[in-house]
Amino acid sequence: MLEQLFHLRQRRTSVRAELIGGLTTFLAMSYILAVNPELLGSTGMNKTAVFTATVLAAIVGCLLMGLVANFPVALAPGMGLNAFFTYTVVQEWHIPWQTALAGVFVAGMLFILLTLSKLRDKLINLIPSALKYAVSAGIGLFIAFSGLQTSGIIVANKSNAVALGNLHSPTVLLAIFGIIVGVMLVTANVTGGIFWGMFITAVVGMIFKVIPLPTGIISGVPSVQPIFGQAVLHLTDINSFQMIIVILTFFIIGLFDTSGTLVGVATEAGMVDHKTGEVDGVGKALFSGALATTIGAIFGTSPTTAYVESTSGVAVGARTGLSSVVVAFLFAVAAFFSPLLTVITSAVTASALIIVGILMLSNVQYIDWTKFEIAVPAFFTMIMMLLTYSISEGLAVGFIFYPITMTVKGRWREVNALMWTMMVVFIAYFAFVA
Repeated sequence: MLEQLFHLRQRRTSVRAELIGGLTTFLAMSYILAVNPELLGSTGMNKTAVFTATVLAAIVGCLLMGLVANFPVALAPGMGLNAFFTYTVVQEWHIPWQTALAGVFVAGMLFILLTLSKLRDKLINLIPSALKYAVSAGIGLFIAFSGLQTSGIIVANKSNAVALGNLHSPTVLLAIFGIIVGVMLVTANVTGGIFWGMFITAVVGMIFKVIPLPTGIISGVPSVQPIFGQAVLHLTDINSFQMIIVILTFFIIGLFDTSGTLVGVATEAGMVDHKTGEVDGVGKALFSGALATTIGAIFGTSPTTAYVESTSGVAVGARTGLSSVVVAFLFAVAAFFSPLLTVITSAVTASALIIVGILMLSNVQYIDWTKFEIAVPAFFTMIMMLLTYSISEGLAVGFIFYPITMTVKGRWREVNALMWTMMVVFIAYFAFVA
């Protein structure tokens, strides 16, 4: 039965390799169970309900990716997108989290329609590669900065905008300890290094009474009722230009993130046809991601996306969707450990945010910095995400500069209609919304 479902022999793998690959991937990405409730909880959403929504979205996404697409890729609410949801949409723009979830739902529906059409690959290719990499790197900077800020390592300062926090504070010292431990583990290529770094930090925090002890370890699965279905109930609240920008940002970043990760993991797994450059089953994989985002929004979480940590599972032998099914099972088991969330404070999650940010920043190597017309929009995309504390505004500035610098350089013919349209849309956003 497993052979018929996953074609293990054809992919030159075994059940054992897929089990180990699934476990490895789960350990590498399990930090999202602590980080996502912490981030979305700061919008006013019920943290324990977000925990359950995160688990459910991951289970559905991984099962879809495993059973429908037969891809060794795990899905869960994405880092970066949850930061945009929290810090920009809800906290900066004062959009209720219920309406923000409705925006995620609509973006997911658009993603589904796109994957069912032949426009999918064309749309992805219309966005210049340099800007795709800049968006990813910029989100990495943003996530790392948010980790430094929420942990108290970096604080607001009237003279210099930002400054070092109180390095004598037990909470700040715990966060610094966690970062050092996490960096050491990931540098040493320890499987699930980010997860184990958070675990050790939480234990040390409890030993020194910086973090209160949990009231329990195992319990029933928390109810998702406080946030379930709010995305659908608040669809009528999508009635402003600002919400259109929100939906477009969710859609564009989600599309880049999922597509890039799928191609990267498929390349590592040897699933790319070297003659045509095509990835076997990528259409089903993208559809699975789109459907997972839509269902995840109904559960009550930010967009669900493919996790680059899946490459850790591929590195130890995962080649089929069976590994994704294993990840889904492990997320289901993890659902019964919600009491442990009380020890996952901002000091504990800081290391995860910073390390993920560092990993995402590596994409700058693919940007041609020697061409000023390319470097300018890429630079502004990244730096403005950080300095405006807004992912969408950084993306907007970069998309405005690209047609300008390319035109001045005499390369205006390389600027397609989509980029001109996006420039006009984002200029209108700054003029009438921001």
